[in-house]
Amino acid sequence: MTTTLITGPTGGLGRAATLAMADRPDGELLLVGRPGKGLTDVAAEARARGAKVHEIGCDLSRLADVRAAATAVRDLVDAGTVGPLRALVANAGRMSADTREASADGYELTFAVSYLAHAQLIGDLLGTLIEPARIVLVGSNTYYANFWRRLMGVPAADWRDPLEIARPATGDKPPGFTAAGVAYSNAKLAILYYAHELQRHVGSGVGVTVFEPGWMPGTGLSRGTPPAMQAIGRGLARLPGVSTPVRSGPALASVALDDKWAHLRDGAFVLIDKVIEVQPFAHDRDRERRLWEATAQLLETTERR
Repeated sequence: MTTTLITGPTGGLGRAATLAMADRPDGELLLVGRPGKGLTDVAAEARARGAKVHEIGCDLSRLADVRAAATAVRDLVDAGTVGPLRALVANAGRMSADTREASADGYELTFAVSYLAHAQLIGDLLGTLIEPARIVLVGSNTYYANFWRRLMGVPAADWRDPLEIARPATGDKPPGFTAAGVAYSNAKLAILYYAHELQRHVGSGVGVTVFEPGWMPGTGLSRGTPPAMQAIGRGLARLPGVSTPVRSGPALASVALDDKWAHLRDGAFVLIDKVIEVQPFAHDRDRERRLWEATAQLLETTERR
């Protein structure tokens, strides 16, 4: 029996992926998410489907919580309470409507939850993963503006030094939707850069992949946005051709667990069920190296507090 860890298992894509993994024989799951009824409910449903489940309460906007969650995972593995950890799915994400909003550690909230928390968790658990192992990070194509995203006004990433990206906005007036969208796209571009650099730092038996679930408006990711925007998202979710957690959740579970994806490495980008090439600027050794260094600095700063 092998063990899979997933963050953000309580709703949308994460819940659908968790339940798809629970349907597999001999599945053992570590569910890392905000403590409360949502975590309890998905754990109970996964157990009802035959999976062995451990809940690990963790507020990903607090890096101290993330470090504690990693310690809990290591303790479970070291004690033999769970089987070898062979897959880590970094699914949780957040899009803050106000880029002035800071995490408990003082970092811009979207970047803190979507990127920094997972960099902390993965770094803390690299020594616990048993090869062959997989790390799957959930990304998004919003990092660049294609025709449809430009038509809808979805902003692309505006890459800057990571220390600047991590800094919350200032001022009395909320920066607005465009700034929030750029922050989200920057976090997703950071995931791509991190995935490429992470592969250079892990053993040959660990494959790093980025999963894009497709456009899924109306999911819990937008919970920090105004009610009107959430209502628009729910309406868009009914359009034909739009992806849903019911479709993309099992696909994420497949990338994490199925043999057909075992060969993927180097931050290979999987759009639901197909490997596609990222934009050329999403491969940048200088940016990837700088992100790795800045991430270590940001995480070390909070650990010293």
